[in-house]
Amino acid sequence: MSGTNADIIDARGGSGRDPQYENFLQHYRTVDSVTIPKEYFEKISAEERAPRAVLRTVLGNPFPMALMGFLMASTPLGCTLMGWRGAGGAGAALIGTFYFFGGMLQIIGALMEWIIGNTFPCVVFASYGAFWLTTGMTLTPEYDAMKAYSSTAEFYNTYGFFYMIMTVLTFLYVLASLRTNIVLVVTFFFIDMAFFMLMSSYWVAAEGKPKISHDLQIAAGAFVFTFCMSGWYLWFSIILTSLDFPFIIPLGDLSKRFPSMTEMKKRKMERRGKQHNDNINGAGEHQEKEV
Repeated sequence: MSGTNADIIDARGGSGRDPQYENFLQHYRTVDSVTIPKEYFEKISAEERAPRAVLRTVLGNPFPMALMGFLMASTPLGCTLMGWRGAGGAGAALIGTFYFFGGMLQIIGALMEWIIGNTFPCVVFASYGAFWLTTGMTLTPEYDAMKAYSSTAEFYNTYGFFYMIMTVLTFLYVLASLRTNIVLVVTFFFIDMAFFMLMSSYWVAAEGKPKISHDLQIAAGAFVFTFCMSGWYLWFSIILTSLDFPFIIPLGDLSKRFPSMTEMKKRKMERRGKQHNDNINGAGEHQEKEV
């Protein structure tokens, strides 16, 4: 094959042109590269990002709904763990709240966050929604979770591992939220402390130390109530923003404190481009001096 046409080499060593193939090439010219204008490229990129924005506009923001479900389940539990007005029973009276507010609303919120492409809120609400469903099912008498264990201590030791894993998971959420805002970081931190106290309470109870276990349970309730207050603050701020109020409640933006990977790559490319231009200018000046 030579030039822009195909030379068909026959068995006798001769060559000839295939008219059909030649006509094909005439209709489909190729080039080594194509330069796309910057304005057109930005337009294409904007069009690719449009669906998420359109979905968010059409469907609304599911975050406050899921957050409200989490807080509606957590706030009365915090009061119960602290024993206010003689409350107790590890929140067994709140099973319905755990199922529908804590579980159902957060799972729905997680699915909606997934639809509009928000990975982090989707994972957070899905995990905590599953936590509330698990807690509600464990406390439901019909399931009788303790029946499989020969002693209460064995059940407490086993159940404590669930809170241990939730502690680790929430700690990772604390780290991940450092690019969001101060209120969310504080909320995750106190959620983590509440899980840690509940884990400790169950394990200490398994060791036969009810007084210390009770004190740890009260501490867990205090942490639950604290993160609920910061959570309600966050929820109210989002609600005011959604209604386009003339003022906003500050959350302490942290996105500028920790640059994103995209920003870091952009800065790196800019430095490389600047260095490349400096090298070209330096070489040009050197050639002028030699002349």
